[in-house]
Amino acid sequence: MISPAILRIELRRMIRNRRTLIFTVVMPPVFFEIFGVGNSQAHDRAGSGNVIAYVLVSMAVYGAMLASTSAGASVSLERAAGWSRQLRLTPLKPAAYIATKLAVALAMSAIAVAVVYAVGSTSEAAMPSSAWISTALLAWACSLVFAAFGLFMGYLLPSENVMQVLGPVLALLSFAGGLFIPLNQLSSGFRAIAKLTPVYGVGEVARNPLTHDGRLVSALVNVVVWTAIFSVGAAVRFRRDTARV
Repeated sequence: MISPAILRIELRRMIRNRRTLIFTVVMPPVFFEIFGVGNSQAHDRAGSGNVIAYVLVSMAVYGAMLASTSAGASVSLERAAGWSRQLRLTPLKPAAYIATKLAVALAMSAIAVAVVYAVGSTSEAAMPSSAWISTALLAWACSLVFAAFGLFMGYLLPSENVMQVLGPVLALLSFAGGLFIPLNQLSSGFRAIAKLTPVYGVGEVARNPLTHDGRLVSALVNVVVWTAIFSVGAAVRFRRDTARV
């Protein structure tokens, strides 16, 4: 279903976007150095590793979120420029177009995760070898939630506002969902709110091979539910958008 030609074009365009690269490739490693390596409790125990490793996984999730959301939300700029309208005049099927956008989002999130883990490998992050691999793969795979979120927002918001809105929203969700502040440091009321955010589920699933806590089932339910909500929302907006042509 995925068009190789369109996929190459989309990947080149995303990689050439300096703003996207700064936010997805530079910021997460910088935050890792600040919140992880520079943490006063950096070498304390966290599951089967240390706090540095815990923050490493969290920042990989954050980078994957930024990358996949920005890739999905780029559809708003295409709509404004008339690119989406031109594609509808070609043999490219709508399902193939959406699949290509999701593939680009996953490719960009893979780059973001790889960069964070490359930086983390030079630090004193400690966790089992299997956890290095499994946490990275889960951080990447769960970014599909935010690829769907980006698509939904791309069809919902006007092009001139989409990135200005999504940046603060993702930062707020990251704080509320426990990426920057561990949930055990929050009050019970804030923890209850955090568990309702899409970031909570992604973070818990990605960190589970390291933390081995008992919240995996609820986190998986969170991921599935939010993925379904964003996917349905994107599909509905996509149908309305194509109906106008």
